[in-house]
Amino acid sequence: MEFPCFTRIYLDTSSTVLFLAVRSHTFSLWNSSSPLISISPEILDGAPNGSDSKKLRVEEALPSRVIHIRKLPNEASETEVIALGLPFGKVTNILTLKGKNQAFLEMGTEEAAVTMVNYYSKVTPLIRNIQVFIQYSNHKELKTDAANQRTQAVLQAVSAAQSPGSEVQEVLAAVSSPVLRIIIDNMFYPVTLDVLQQIFSKFGTVMKIITFTKNNQFQALLQFSDPVSAQQAKLALDGQNIYNSCCTLRIDFSKLVNLNVKYNNDKSRDYTRPELPAGDGQPSFDPTVAVAFSKDSSSLLGALNPLSAAAAAAAAAGRVALAGQTGSSGVLLVSNLNEEMVTPQSLFTLFGVYGDVQRVKILYNKKDSALIQMSESNQAQLAMSHLNGQKMYGKIIRVTLSKHQTVALPRDGLDDQGLTKDFANSPLHRFKKPGSKNFQNIFPPSATLHLSNIPQDVTEDDLRLLFSNTGGTVKAFKFFQDRKMALIQMSTVEEAIQALIDLHNYNMGGNQHLRVSFSKSTI
Repeated sequence: MEFPCFTRIYLDTSSTVLFLAVRSHTFSLWNSSSPLISISPEILDGAPNGSDSKKLRVEEALPSRVIHIRKLPNEASETEVIALGLPFGKVTNILTLKGKNQAFLEMGTEEAAVTMVNYYSKVTPLIRNIQVFIQYSNHKELKTDAANQRTQAVLQAVSAAQSPGSEVQEVLAAVSSPVLRIIIDNMFYPVTLDVLQQIFSKFGTVMKIITFTKNNQFQALLQFSDPVSAQQAKLALDGQNIYNSCCTLRIDFSKLVNLNVKYNNDKSRDYTRPELPAGDGQPSFDPTVAVAFSKDSSSLLGALNPLSAAAAAAAAAGRVALAGQTGSSGVLLVSNLNEEMVTPQSLFTLFGVYGDVQRVKILYNKKDSALIQMSESNQAQLAMSHLNGQKMYGKIIRVTLSKHQTVALPRDGLDDQGLTKDFANSPLHRFKKPGSKNFQNIFPPSATLHLSNIPQDVTEDDLRLLFSNTGGTVKAFKFFQDRKMALIQMSTVEEAIQALIDLHNYNMGGNQHLRVSFSKSTI
């Protein structure tokens, strides 16, 4: 029997389904049972001329966990294709053929694929309100290039969002957002808006960034021009360190799909609107900052040594000279101090949370100001970013980089009334030991303090009383399981700063000295 107007005819012997295939079209008549005939694009595209095209061929396609999808709209995304299979089970792979408007979708199980094909035999599958055609593929599995970051990013994003009981729309919304929420853990060096832009722009066009502090952690919202760029960036960067062993990126999708940026300054930036104002009291955006910083952009994500890391971060923040700067001063100028209360020891203790203080000099003719020399310039940057604007002894202190390279000691025989002190050989330096856990526990000043090295016989009441005696109010307390560590919460950050100054290295008896630091946790 011949059908001169068709190149091939496919009959499904298990049901009353007929597929008529011509050169560029496939016509299908569906009944209530699932279609078991596969017309692969290779067969159609390669149909020969001549007598073979007039022969009757019956070809069954057995169920497969790989689904062949045809007639996709030109602008269809991987996420939209995945959405077709998502209600029926886990999607494990996808291959899109953009030029042919086709895709292959691999389901986690054959059962899920059968359910999907059966469903779409009764319900018309649509993408962007355009009908697409779904059938089993001859392939039993998809072998795609694992290095295809775009595809892997989409799949991983969907997999991460698809928890048991997730609504399909919720999952798709999560992975369709071009906005990422970024948290920086172990922020030993300052991380600026420009640092983030340099890192994330490797994966797509960064449109907007907003930075802020929440729960005592530096966070950012970053918007790409499209969701796939966000998915690729999350896949590649989540869990990575910006600098060696610190500044760890924790990345999630935001529920927001668009950021509203009002100002271009140190805290927020809309790269599509350079005309935006800087806002009150905020430095405006200087494009030369990003240009200068980009010279070192290849060394991001773990390759920077601490000194150049600090210089790069400082340059990005616009706080030090830019071009050719290999390092900045490790000396800080602290002003608006309470001159009746402040001492070199108290400054050593507070600033020692963020680096190893070498020398402290309270200025003889201006006792509300002091010079503090840190062991490295990156530590000076870190202390400045965390302590500028904090309250110490009732006064808001100002911390800036000093033009001095070192703090000079008084000449021999000269009495400077104890205003200068050398701490170079202090045993209390927190960061002297390479790889110390202290590098991973650096947080902004907070009302909650972390206590360690607590003697076994010390009780909660003992510690509550001790910290109450610093002039503050203890709001909450919690021992860790081994009782060698604890969290204690004061009523304000200022009270916590005072308690840390007074009680870090406090002798608890038996030559056991209490160690106090700021915590990111709350009780």
